[in-house]
Amino acid sequence: MPRHALLALALLAAVVGTAVRAQDFALMVPEGTGQELRRALEGASLTLALSEEDAAAPQDIVAAARADYRRLLTALYAEGHYGGTVSITIDGREASAILPLAAPRTVERVVLAVDPGPVFTFGETVIGPLAPGTTLPEDFAAGAIARSETLRAASREAIAAWRQAGHAKAGIGGQEIVARHPQGRLDARLAIDPGPALTFGPVSVSGNARVRTDRILAIAGIPTGARFDPDELDRAAARLRRSGAFNAVALVESETWTPELTLPIAIQTTEALPRRFGFGAEISSADGLSANAFWLHRNLLGGAERLRIEGEIANIEGGALGLSGGGADYALGASFARPATLDPDTDLILSTRLAHQDEQDYRLDRLSFDVGLTRHASETLTLTAAAGLLVAREERAAGSRRYTLLTLPLGAERDRRDDPRDPRGGFYLDLEAMPFLTVAGDSGSGLRLMGDARAYRSLGEAVTLAGRVQAGSVIGPDPVDAPADFLFFSGGGGTVRGQPYQALGVTTTVGSTDLRTGGASFLGFQGEGRIDLRRNIQAAAFADFGFVGPDPVPSDEGDWHAGLGIGARYLSPVGPIRVDLATPATGDDAFSRVFLYIGIGQAF
Repeated sequence: MPRHALLALALLAAVVGTAVRAQDFALMVPEGTGQELRRALEGASLTLALSEEDAAAPQDIVAAARADYRRLLTALYAEGHYGGTVSITIDGREASAILPLAAPRTVERVVLAVDPGPVFTFGETVIGPLAPGTTLPEDFAAGAIARSETLRAASREAIAAWRQAGHAKAGIGGQEIVARHPQGRLDARLAIDPGPALTFGPVSVSGNARVRTDRILAIAGIPTGARFDPDELDRAAARLRRSGAFNAVALVESETWTPELTLPIAIQTTEALPRRFGFGAEISSADGLSANAFWLHRNLLGGAERLRIEGEIANIEGGALGLSGGGADYALGASFARPATLDPDTDLILSTRLAHQDEQDYRLDRLSFDVGLTRHASETLTLTAAAGLLVAREERAAGSRRYTLLTLPLGAERDRRDDPRDPRGGFYLDLEAMPFLTVAGDSGSGLRLMGDARAYRSLGEAVTLAGRVQAGSVIGPDPVDAPADFLFFSGGGGTVRGQPYQALGVTTTVGSTDLRTGGASFLGFQGEGRIDLRRNIQAAAFADFGFVGPDPVPSDEGDWHAGLGIGARYLSPVGPIRVDLATPATGDDAFSRVFLYIGIGQAF
């Protein structure tokens, strides 16, 4: 046979083979079936999931089809259809009649024919006994659609209420569920067995090699002898995870209680590596380059104590290039945190920080020490209080000065963001108040207040709106007498993108010298819209506004400026990598300059 004829036959065989291997999957439901039920059936089917593959193996199709009978019936029950029928055919043969090991060599067409039947409603709905204050689903009532999930939700709520009342082993004692097909009605009777009221019994610990058992028990804070409360177990697990010393934590209730009606609890842990380090960087054509790094030990003394040493350099090349008017700033700090110091939710914090700031209006060297407490009031609310000593030396146009301050920093932080690295919903609130008293040198005494509020809202799946409001005030000393770094400037990446770094301050005449300082009041507003273009790519547009005034309360004596810009985000595993372009929107150079900002993390 000629070679071209052989080639033609080979091509024909390939085409025929491809046609034979072509697979068609179809879900057949009666006309008028709602889209919600259709989507539920499609989502439950393993067979339809195989339709997304180019050519699923026949054995896989048969196995999926045989499993789909139960899955499709479960989906019907979930929507209140208890009289439905399911037929799944593979090339005309019922899948239930095909043994998995006797699958056909090829499969061309798979049909899932589902007749949902009528929608059932609840008739009799009885569940009990119920603990005081039990709230059952509103749909668990006569005349409501008898969805199986409603039954499960009612039993979960009943059991959860008994557990909240101290009955840790409450469960279903019996059930009678009858589908009355002629009436299209489902009668449900659920008996709850509360079991005895229990107290927390002995607590054991396993999986720990480096963190001492006594410290794990102290951090967990399970109140042995107190009435059982599932919320206490959740809080104990959260405390252990918050310590940072563990990769995984599980609290396991004993299957049985003791004759004394106590419930033993087992804490199972997997320890994290004790040491960790990290770094970050940001570059801006307005502020120069900044970089930071830290080293962390998460179990310094065997009790989940954290020692963190961190360093930061900012404004690298910013002053040399005339971008910010100053030189490089640097800081070196160390902090020690001991969890569960006064009680399981209170940490002891010791910290010290040495910093040098070379700004266009002042130079500052300062050394600070702080000792305080951090109270974790809830999973989203943290309170702090400390006492500190600050020693500083300033150089300004009006001369140099030294001073020593006693400080009392107080703070409250509420974090309800869905993802702190890339929030798309929720809010964040940070409030700080710091009284300061001069005990030596030339500086005023007073009170510094600062607030930072952020909110996020998603519009659909692709658009996120983000807003931020900042407000600050220094009460007591005039700007000339206040510590230079306690005052407020505006401009740059942290306040108003598109304006030069610390471009906005206040100017006061001291003798014959015009002295530029930060303001005693500050207001900042930032708005940003983020749009998902692809799975890992975002586009952004933003507007920033800043106000600085000489008085503790914003007034007409102050001034404001603004910036506008656009940006892009790459959502990497370590967080969004951000690139922003911004321009001044006010002033003599409005829309005539462009500033570039590159960093890790969203702007706010």
